[in-house]
Amino acid sequence: MSIEVENLSKVYGEQKALDNVSFKVNKGEIVGFLGPNGAGKSTMMKILTTYVDASEGIAKVNEFDVQNASKEVQKLVGYLPEHNPLYLEMYVKEYLSFNAGVYQVDKKRIDEVIELTGLSPEAHKKIEQLSKGYRQRVGLANALLHNPDVLILDEPTTGLDPNQLVDIRNLIKSLGKEKTVFLSTHIMQEVEAMCDRVIIINKGTIVADRKLKDLKADQAQIIEVEFDYRVEDVLLNKLKHVSSVNNVHDFVYELTFSTKEDMRSVVFDFAHDNGLKILRLNQKNMNLESLFRELTSN
Repeated sequence: MSIEVENLSKVYGEQKALDNVSFKVNKGEIVGFLGPNGAGKSTMMKILTTYVDASEGIAKVNEFDVQNASKEVQKLVGYLPEHNPLYLEMYVKEYLSFNAGVYQVDKKRIDEVIELTGLSPEAHKKIEQLSKGYRQRVGLANALLHNPDVLILDEPTTGLDPNQLVDIRNLIKSLGKEKTVFLSTHIMQEVEAMCDRVIIINKGTIVADRKLKDLKADQAQIIEVEFDYRVEDVLLNKLKHVSSVNNVHDFVYELTFSTKEDMRSVVFDFAHDNGLKILRLNQKNMNLESLFRELTSN
């Protein structure tokens, strides 16, 4: 087991940032850690990387307790904080050489992580000259210098343009073939593209822990339909397998069905039987973003 968290709580004054949180991350998993601002994501990551002590509970990385064996944990973990702390006046190689000395790793590792993170074209520049995407690469290269077993990445794709997003996503997926990756992000599409599993936290409490493949298999069927006339919700609620009816606006309705059977024909029959015309009809599934909104809206 790469990461184990058991009954963990963290209190800042009168505010409870984490409330009795428990989860496990298996070796080789890429896990997305999601939640709205202030949900406790960064606090959890700071605890796992030994920057902050928990108020209660236990957290372990590769069986080492983060509080009682912090030095061992630091050797096992590569950490990219949300606000990437770089020395902007230093050159890329100079910065990585400085940190290689801190980690006491062979200097040849610098060229290896530069190649691994695609920094080669910019390696001769000062960090202040780099784009946001390349600064993130420098942070990742630094996190990888000591070849850690576990990567903890706090908002690694924040502020990146679409091309940079694709590059960093592919890099993280590649790293996930050999390492355990625990990352937070606000970009749901990135989680769906990169992760094996998602943990959602809200107000310091875990509200969902699902494998992405199971989430996709369990997706609810949603049909958005626009009629030429207003329909009473009570009539739509009588449709077979319908679980919810939402009048989005005017004559547009969002119908959620608890079945994998294609229900568009049922909606067509309903319109015909009630003398209605269908002006627009779209079929979609409940994706991760919908689940996130549902679980964190309160």
